[in-house]
Amino acid sequence: MSSDEKKQLPTKCKVVICGGGIVGSSVAYHLAERGWTDVMILEQGTLTCGTTWHTGGLVGRVRTNPVEMKILDYSKKLYERLQNEGYDIGWRECGSINVARTKERLVEFKRKHAVAKTIGLETHLISPSEAKERCSMLFTDDLVGAMWVPQDGVVNGHKLSLTLAEIAKKKGVSVYEGVSVTKVVTNKGEVKEVVTSEGTIQCEYFVNCAGQWARAVGKRTVPKTVKAPLHSCEHYYMITKPQEGITQLMPVVRDYDGLVYFREWNQGILAGGFEISAKPCFHKGIPEKFEFQLLHEDWDHFQISLDNIIHRMPMLASAEVQQLVNGPESFTPDSKWLLGKSPKLKNYYMAAGMNSTGIAGAGGAGKHIAEWIVDDDTSLNLWAYDVRRFVRLHNNKKFLRDRMPEAFANQYLLKYPREEYKTGRKLRCSPLHTRLEVAGAVFGETMAYERAMYFNNPEAFTLGQEVGSQWSWSKPCWFENVQEEYWACKERVCLMDMSSFAKFEVRSQGDEATTYLNYLCSNKIDNEIGTIVHTGMHNVHGGFENDCTVARLEPNHYFIICPATQQTRAIAWLNKHLPPDGSVQVTDVTSMFSGINIIGPHAQQLLADVSDFPTNKTDFRPMTTNMIDVGHASSIRAMRLTHTGEDGFILYIPAEYALHVYDTLMTAGKDYGVRNAGYYALRHLRIENFFAFWGLDLDDKTSPLECGRGFRTKLDENDDFIGKAALLKQRQMGVKRRFTQFFLEDYDVHNDYWPWGGEPIYRNGKYVGMTTTCSYGFTLEKMVCLGFIGEHDENGEPATQKNINEWVMNKNAKYEIDIAGVRFPAKPGIYTPKITVQAQDPLFVPAPDRSSKFS
Repeated sequence: MSSDEKKQLPTKCKVVICGGGIVGSSVAYHLAERGWTDVMILEQGTLTCGTTWHTGGLVGRVRTNPVEMKILDYSKKLYERLQNEGYDIGWRECGSINVARTKERLVEFKRKHAVAKTIGLETHLISPSEAKERCSMLFTDDLVGAMWVPQDGVVNGHKLSLTLAEIAKKKGVSVYEGVSVTKVVTNKGEVKEVVTSEGTIQCEYFVNCAGQWARAVGKRTVPKTVKAPLHSCEHYYMITKPQEGITQLMPVVRDYDGLVYFREWNQGILAGGFEISAKPCFHKGIPEKFEFQLLHEDWDHFQISLDNIIHRMPMLASAEVQQLVNGPESFTPDSKWLLGKSPKLKNYYMAAGMNSTGIAGAGGAGKHIAEWIVDDDTSLNLWAYDVRRFVRLHNNKKFLRDRMPEAFANQYLLKYPREEYKTGRKLRCSPLHTRLEVAGAVFGETMAYERAMYFNNPEAFTLGQEVGSQWSWSKPCWFENVQEEYWACKERVCLMDMSSFAKFEVRSQGDEATTYLNYLCSNKIDNEIGTIVHTGMHNVHGGFENDCTVARLEPNHYFIICPATQQTRAIAWLNKHLPPDGSVQVTDVTSMFSGINIIGPHAQQLLADVSDFPTNKTDFRPMTTNMIDVGHASSIRAMRLTHTGEDGFILYIPAEYALHVYDTLMTAGKDYGVRNAGYYALRHLRIENFFAFWGLDLDDKTSPLECGRGFRTKLDENDDFIGKAALLKQRQMGVKRRFTQFFLEDYDVHNDYWPWGGEPIYRNGKYVGMTTTCSYGFTLEKMVCLGFIGEHDENGEPATQKNINEWVMNKNAKYEIDIAGVRFPAKPGIYTPKITVQAQDPLFVPAPDRSSKFS
């Protein structure tokens, strides 16, 4: 392809794209498709010279997440269309066979198969013999099943990338090769200019599509750098010389349990893998002029993959190898893409960290980045891939290097719901961490913060070691432990470390802070001092950008609490809307305060015993906050709420007092049967009580009218807030879906596969939505699933309904939830169920007898 590199660079351009690989070309192509042609691609070498040129070109679409499936399916359809339009990109619809060596892997296939059906992606669960019929050279004696995806395929990544760039160029996009980005200059939260090896360009948007160079490009941003958490790893595949019986339509084969894959390559076989002991590379920087280059062959390292390759395709034992390719590819800390807008710069975008799925994902990624730039929004909820899901420490190079082998192998390893990473741990620990560890805590990690998920009995277990399976499709080993914690929260009192929650302070000299938050929040903020409100912060479409708790401490001082995953996203949203005159100050105080949740009927008396502040509901009303002393510690922000639906308090404690307060509460609570509880207990409580959490149930596409939170919005008041117009229109026109609680019928929690979120929901046999979060309701003695459902039109698109509550609860509606291919009857509910709780409080009635059910 001819390049504009001989031309002098213009001094102005609307959009500058850094990186001329498949992702950069896709972004340029999709911008041009939207009519944005004042766009340039800057490539430091030659187009595709980084990772794109040595890609294997596999285009598979089956994932657990329907959003990712839709992105990959769009890519496939784009490539197919380009091939049909006469572009030689090497697209072949050869299909793919994913094989399962274990029943556990087959369950995963069944779950993926159930999700694929909801978006119209054709998949078939087949027997080992049927797999062999489709690919005769496979060894299938050790298989338990397989999945056949007939419309998957392969493409030539190099040709595809050049084609996308060429089409974009014909529409007016400029392409400059041999031009390096040396600096990205920002001012007042915006990119202003890009300094290159060939001159300076003023621009309105900058898109970092630099692949494995993306982190380095992010660090070239001044005065503050941009995070791009990724690190390169060596990735091996071998290519054989032509083999007898190999045709171009040989299906792609993925043996996930063997961590290897196969495809046809010039009548030979290309076979590679994602070994567990991957080798990070380029830790000290990528060499200069690393263009169209590979790393050294290492047959010893490749041996583990080779053994599995020959095991699955025995004919390759005698094949002559043409080449062993060792090409570097970049991976992110959680094995998911890096997409979206920088949290600190309103016109800096990222599309990198494709985790060896750059070809398969590039078409859809480019489309959605173009949407983000042109529309300032995306048509899908991309939170799972959003760059704002990380905090600064995730960009630490040593952390990235140590995490990479695990992130690399996770491309193929069987990952169960809630399964945790093992590397890069104990980075953010609350002051209570050691106490909880000694008490038997089993920790998970959110935003790199260690959180006690549940507790083992330290007298019966070796610390940190589980009996049975901690991660499973079925009832996990921690079920009984969490059951005990749950009932302690219901009947006695529990302490729960909530320090990981994101926390912010908003201040001003006058009433500017109140005005500011009233505009951001859909609930009323201008309340009396000491009042707490739950509120959403919305985008212009009415979707939740944040779901938080706001406490008014003083006339001009507010304390905001958000889910831990919101730490980067929330501060970005708050900073984005700050008054330009500097009259309002927002501070991230997450690390300054520890949080202890005191849950249960004895919480009130326990707190009264260690504090001189009255804790009865008359003097300390629900949804209020007071500054109290606990033991010898002072300046503790006590709030009467628990985020679970149960009575109790959260104490936000200056971090240096946290250990003293915890010890004081544990000592004083012995007579009340106090114990520790983890986040799994909180999850079971809040799901049973029909409480939605942002990032798990709610997102930027969800409005309060869709999830039963219209009562928390000031739609009928004079106050204006972001998203109000959209919500008023939605209230008038109706909504497309409703947040619903389901109780599974004819379900055995001990023996049936569990729902973990992401299961299809059917109404009278028709797909209507997906579950979001699920857990067992110990009081209700039912498996409880939360999710959104709505009617779909003949094209499968969501339909607006004015009386959606009536539609959900229609007596003739029969609901089912598909769990790994088995549909369980489900009873719906749209209001918090009546749940019997602790007998100690006269407001409550006794919990049910559980002796026979859970003995």
